[in-house]
Amino acid sequence: MAITYEADSAPLAGSLARLTAVGFHEAGVAARLGLDDLDSLQMRALPIYRAERLAERDPQATAIDLFLLQAAVPTAEVEALFGPEDRAALIQAGVLALDGNSARAQASLYPVGARLVFSDHAWPQLDQGGFSTVPHDQVMYVGTDSRWLARTTLRRPVAEALDLCTGSGIHALLAAGHADRVTAVDINPKAVRCTAFNARAWGLANLEARLGDLYEPVGDRRFGLITANPPFVPAPAQEVGFRDGGRRGEDVQARIVAGLPRHLGQGGIAQIVTELGEGDGETLEARLRRWLDGAPMAIHILRLRVIPAQAYAIGHADGDTHADFLASVASWAANLKAQGFRQVVSVLLAFEWNQEPWTRIDEAGAPTREAGAEIAACFQAERLARDPALPDRLRAGRVARTGPVALLEGRALGAPGPATAQARLAGQAMPMEQALDPMERDLLVCLDQPAATRDLLTAADRAGLPHAAVLEALKSLVRKGLIHPLP
Repeated sequence: MAITYEADSAPLAGSLARLTAVGFHEAGVAARLGLDDLDSLQMRALPIYRAERLAERDPQATAIDLFLLQAAVPTAEVEALFGPEDRAALIQAGVLALDGNSARAQASLYPVGARLVFSDHAWPQLDQGGFSTVPHDQVMYVGTDSRWLARTTLRRPVAEALDLCTGSGIHALLAAGHADRVTAVDINPKAVRCTAFNARAWGLANLEARLGDLYEPVGDRRFGLITANPPFVPAPAQEVGFRDGGRRGEDVQARIVAGLPRHLGQGGIAQIVTELGEGDGETLEARLRRWLDGAPMAIHILRLRVIPAQAYAIGHADGDTHADFLASVASWAANLKAQGFRQVVSVLLAFEWNQEPWTRIDEAGAPTREAGAEIAACFQAERLARDPALPDRLRAGRVARTGPVALLEGRALGAPGPATAQARLAGQAMPMEQALDPMERDLLVCLDQPAATRDLLTAADRAGLPHAAVLEALKSLVRKGLIHPLP
């Protein structure tokens, strides 16, 4: 019988602490399974994990098999993992089911850093119920998008936070650590119960889970942080509640963006991880501006991954037979073509109020660890570069690299033209490559130590370079986050 998340989960604190103690946390599980990141976990690799990584049975192996890989494990292993009180609490909460000499988890536990989040199984087709398709009310598991948003959310103190399309409640749970009050909203009653279940298990008193359609349950309240990982898949048929966002994939996310002007507080930030289709029509920026309906907001579009339409169709298709699978591919591909999408891009969107709206677009690698500070630095760099006082500040002061910089240069042998250069700050959780023109490259190389701008301008005089060009290059490097002004 599937878990309903209606039982009391408050007594589970001891069980969760025991799991963490045996290495059932994000770093420990990834290392045990031989993964660079839990994002790489794959159902098709289950036999390999078990044969090569979990063959030696210990409490960590039991925890991984039971709560993440959806296996039935011997009851004796569960007894070695948990004491009688913790076993009783898990059974009473509906998380653990015993059947003779074996035990199964009725819900999965997803490691997020050192914390554990309950949700429905990632692979319902492996359930005892034998689902051939994902149930429509399935609660979203903690997957790639969930981890990306968790890692990039700004963790600054706020009075109120709102998480839309909350699913398991992962983003609301994490926000509860730096917000006085958190509201989590989902239209799926099971997701609301799951979020409340997690909040009780974590011992949180400042998180409220509400049932409703996006902003409807919160009235006219405004928030210092709004997060969302909405249904966004442009699906030919709307079959999976947490995934499918209409034939264009925009039915939910467009309404979330449209509601920001009424619900994002001054000084607050909204962050959304989603996918958007791209073609020869409206740009992503124009689409977001249309949804905002003229609201003066700064938008940061961080492009994380681009998937060609063909690969996207194949990746989402399913079917029990080859013929069914190929028919599904054709259906997905036809829908993407009908929407005018040549590709689908995974993006992190961030919105802040700004008197003069601007849009910044960057490309980055997927976040591998906490990267909220890097998102904040992008906003800070853009604001600084747009400050009318920056040129005078640069002239009067010094400039320095923001941190260690990796410089990449390339030249096509035998081809005319100068070498191309790219730079990025070393050690970032989300490496953002920034293209450099020759003057930017030369200035960046010169800054082994902080330098007075007047000395750079003197050197420019000797080289016959105009001051305006040097100052413009310095401003561009500030915007790219590679240098910053000093007094």
